[in-house]
Amino acid sequence: MLDYLPIAVLIILATGLASLVVILGHLFGPKRYIETKMMPYESGVNPYGPGTRRMTVRYYMVAVLFILFDIEVIFFLPWAVVLRDFIDHSLGLFALIEMFVFIVILLVGYAYAWKKGALEWE
Repeated sequence: MLDYLPIAVLIILATGLASLVVILGHLFGPKRYIETKMMPYESGVNPYGPGTRRMTVRYYMVAVLFILFDIEVIFFLPWAVVLRDFIDHSLGLFALIEMFVFIVILLVGYAYAWKKGALEWE
């Protein structure tokens, strides 16, 4: 348990500092709320309509697919960096086959999303 002491101290210090900053902001921060200061402002134009608008599910689907495939690409980088080492050792052929299986699974998911029209932007 002594090995985890630095992590516990770090968590306690970070939580304490964050709490202190929030409390000091409330104690010493401005208290005058003027209507014009509290009004939303964007690009020098007074806003019109509601501040929140409904987004279609398609927007979220494209965002999730982007994150998914972006994270999957991150798995390629370490593999590509050590590819020569894998080939030189006995793990080479196995690692190569595993990566191709991984790529095929990604391509199947990509083809499915494309077929369902998830990548179409209207």
